[in-house]
Amino acid sequence: MRIAAIIAAAVVLAGIVIIGLQQASSESGGGATQSDRRPSSAEAQQRLAGSPPALAALHAQAGELLPGGPAALGERLTQLRGYPVVVNVWASWCGPCRQEMPVFEQVSVERGRKVAFVGVDLKDNIPAAKRLLKEFPVSYPSYSDRDGKFFSDNKLAGVPSTIFYSRSGKRQLVHSGPYLKAADLNTDIDRYAMVPK
Repeated sequence: MRIAAIIAAAVVLAGIVIIGLQQASSESGGGATQSDRRPSSAEAQQRLAGSPPALAALHAQAGELLPGGPAALGERLTQLRGYPVVVNVWASWCGPCRQEMPVFEQVSVERGRKVAFVGVDLKDNIPAAKRLLKEFPVSYPSYSDRDGKFFSDNKLAGVPSTIFYSRSGKRQLVHSGPYLKAADLNTDIDRYAMVPK
């Protein structure tokens, strides 16, 4: 009788734990939905076809790690005036950066015909950075910030960090920490980068 009661209690407890885990997973966005799925390379090319020239030039350098540091990035930002710009600062040694890369993969493909995305790779080992970009093939290039000048000039608190620029090139927001959901990144793009000034 006592053994039966212990078994029954264990079964009830296991059921409660399973239900709790399922609810926590659904509340935290656990599991990839169709809208959270990472696009394939072919899907990305198809969705970004017909982008305006300045944005198409970014897509042509998708996943590349470009030299020139902050000076080259500054020139690129000048060329992108007239478009909202999202600059994501990351590093291969940064665990949260790896967590958010799939979000940037997805959103940059969804919005890359109207919004410019650019990466900045902070104080990184170049082969490790290139491996990360192969693992998470984003639709835009990154500039190497080997000495951390862009990082310090923008007074960033850590990585990942994301900077949102308006169409006029005005810096609107610096977001510290990872974007773990596409909806959160999209909200900040709409709120800060899509403004006219």
